[in-house]
Amino acid sequence: MQEEKGQGNGRSRKTAAVVIFAVSGIIALIAVFFYVQYKKTHVSTDDAYLDGRIHTIAAKVSGTVVKVHAADNQLVKKGDLILEIDAADYDVRMSEAESGLETERAKLVEAEVRVDTAGKQMTELGHKLAAAKANLELQEANLRQAERDMKRAESLYKQEVISRERYEKTMTGYDVTAAQVKAARDQVRQAETSLETQKSLIRQAESALKSQESSVRRSQATLKSAELNKGYTRVYAPSDGHITRKSVEPGNQIQAGQPLMAIVPLDDVWVTANYKETQLRGVKQGQKVEIRVDTYPGKVFTGRVESIMAGTGSAFSLFPAENATGNFVKVVQRIPVKIVFDKDADTEHVLRVGMSVEPTILIK
Repeated sequence: MQEEKGQGNGRSRKTAAVVIFAVSGIIALIAVFFYVQYKKTHVSTDDAYLDGRIHTIAAKVSGTVVKVHAADNQLVKKGDLILEIDAADYDVRMSEAESGLETERAKLVEAEVRVDTAGKQMTELGHKLAAAKANLELQEANLRQAERDMKRAESLYKQEVISRERYEKTMTGYDVTAAQVKAARDQVRQAETSLETQKSLIRQAESALKSQESSVRRSQATLKSAELNKGYTRVYAPSDGHITRKSVEPGNQIQAGQPLMAIVPLDDVWVTANYKETQLRGVKQGQKVEIRVDTYPGKVFTGRVESIMAGTGSAFSLFPAENATGNFVKVVQRIPVKIVFDKDADTEHVLRVGMSVEPTILIK
């Protein structure tokens, strides 16, 4: 009797074990099914980090730093003065440029006066030429009349109507008038020559005036450059953000273009997620994303896919992979995806550039 009871208990235990194993298998299959379905609609990676804009601050001029108005990690606003360079040398250069400009402007006034005077002299010579031409016309008219008088007197003298004395006076009058015409022509030629000479002088004066105007503009540009360089001795923040990588102190001698610090605006950060190329089959622009930041466990941020890079990360590296050497080993490549946060104005959880995140793209 006891033996039959023991056999019955053994069969019960075997049956319970089979049932438990079957149920566990079913649960495992269900879990695998839902996991596979989840992976089809949720694409995630842990190869991701927060990215942002980094404004590198550098001076446009060289010099000695006299004041630094920003400290490490300090929040600054756009337009805040953050650095001052000794402006003494630039003040001197600006004074020299101002003096040079005044000198060139004085020369310009002299050149304008010369052009004006030459123009007035040319006008006077034009009047003289007109008067000389008018006098020539008058003398030529007198000569024509004297010629007629001479011919008439010669005819009357042959007819013995007039005396020889009157005839000779008529001939003398003709010679005098001819000489006056010659003198008038000489005056016209002299006036024309003087006028041409004056035109040449005016062209020279105008050319000198243009050259001087160019000199004035060059001096103005020099002064403007000196003013700009003096203004560049004061460095202002290009945007809102926090000061990072500060490497300058008062008394340092800096060069133009030398990086001095950086400004990082924390209100404009995004996620750069390096997904495997095999994960991006269903990823499209605009899809929703759940973002978990390692710094804030349990907090889920939301965002969306903004863009997918045009190539893999290795294709744009400093030394791209060369697969034509004959030693090719296939490696799954990663493609950067830019994910932007939804604007929820969450001020309690500050996101900083470089933080590790785990984004999950919701395919459906």
